[in-house]
Amino acid sequence: LAMATATVEVTVDGEAGGDVVLCLSPNSGTPMLPVARVASGGELARTMLAVGLVLTASPPVQVFDEVDAGVGGAAAHRIGEALSSLARDRQVLVVTHLAQVAAYADHQMVVVKVDDGRSTVATVSTLDADGRVVELSRMLSGSPDSDTARGHAEELLQAARGHVS
Repeated sequence: LAMATATVEVTVDGEAGGDVVLCLSPNSGTPMLPVARVASGGELARTMLAVGLVLTASPPVQVFDEVDAGVGGAAAHRIGEALSSLARDRQVLVVTHLAQVAAYADHQMVVVKVDDGRSTVATVSTLDADGRVVELSRMLSGSPDSDTARGHAEELLQAARGHVS
């Protein structure tokens, strides 16, 4: 998950093991500290994703808000693959701005905010296959009409479909 040199340590103390601290050294040479103190937002989210992948009795629903913050390219693909694997036996909801991650979704939704000058209303729509290509194109290039972005969006979807979770 783009944290090749990270080290994680769990300490369990207290009566009946009730005090659990997850510590992280995100990079070589950095001290082992509680995750909440040392991790950036993206590192924290990716650490929680890794923990979710490891746990055998994880909750039936997991939510990841911008787990891909601060990454792109190959790391984003690996995060998409990991989320897809995690979703094999549980519901996984992901908020992302990266097409590389969104392409791995079984179902994709888009949130649109409309401000009429008096109030702002957000709507959520589930995308069909064509809608996914359009939205991934928009995520990639800022334009849903770009032929180049459309080709890349279709390529991302094909690669994600080829991923065996």
